[in-house]
Amino acid sequence: MKLGDVEIHLVSDGTFRLDGGAMFGVVPKVLWEKLEPPDERNRILMGLNCLLVIRGQDRVLIDTGIGQKYDEKFAYLYDIQQSKHLLDHLADLGLQPEDITHVIMSHMHFDHIGWNTRKTDDGRIVPTFPNATYYAQRGEYEYANDPDPRSKASYLAWNWQPLEESGQLQLLDGTTEVLPGIESYVTGGHTRDHTIVKVKTAEKTVVFLADLVPTPSHLKTVYVMGYDLFPVQTMEVKPKVLQQAYEEQWLLVFEHSARIKAGYVKPGEKTWELEPVDL
Repeated sequence: MKLGDVEIHLVSDGTFRLDGGAMFGVVPKVLWEKLEPPDERNRILMGLNCLLVIRGQDRVLIDTGIGQKYDEKFAYLYDIQQSKHLLDHLADLGLQPEDITHVIMSHMHFDHIGWNTRKTDDGRIVPTFPNATYYAQRGEYEYANDPDPRSKASYLAWNWQPLEESGQLQLLDGTTEVLPGIESYVTGGHTRDHTIVKVKTAEKTVVFLADLVPTPSHLKTVYVMGYDLFPVQTMEVKPKVLQQAYEEQWLLVFEHSARIKAGYVKPGEKTWELEPVDL
């Protein structure tokens, strides 16, 4: 999508599956399975959607998918499918890892920052994008390095420690304009310092919702993930964000939807409805 001097591309890192009950928290299966049919292991299909913003000399990636450093057991557990991964899709756009100038993390769970780093042929873990500055919220970074037992499995240090060693990691303190017109906006809810990312152009605002609203099936206020550390906060923030999205006609991007990946919200009879947009 071309918006003035800004290009917006949705780039996929494939799909994976997570437990449907965990993805919908207290919502009964008889309700959520109508929206997201589970497999025989009760897992639902999830997208690994990232956003590429091109403006002038800037090549900005928002989240980097699940990566490819995992072993066979990990791939089986999450049913990771990558006929083409993030770097393949960047190559289709004529971009090599060296061309990426900035990486913005919505938060630091493994399914959002997997391509921050890669494994070399000799087994070393190095930054995937050698010329990029990587941005994370300071509070999220501190928590990632000392998570509680419930969250420990979601944080894999090899996704950020090489960035510390290379000097490419830059920490943000709260809602911040990372680059002109590109804002890391702290919502909390999923994690204490979880963010959405707003890309503002002269024509439109594009908002990458990350795990505040992971799929269009989570538009209802009470459809909140069991993974959320602060679910009440999610239920407070989500309707405010969606109301503003409607009033200001934001184009919303859903990080974990395997089907409808972007669109505009409008009020429906019982909840928000989505007008899909193909990116």
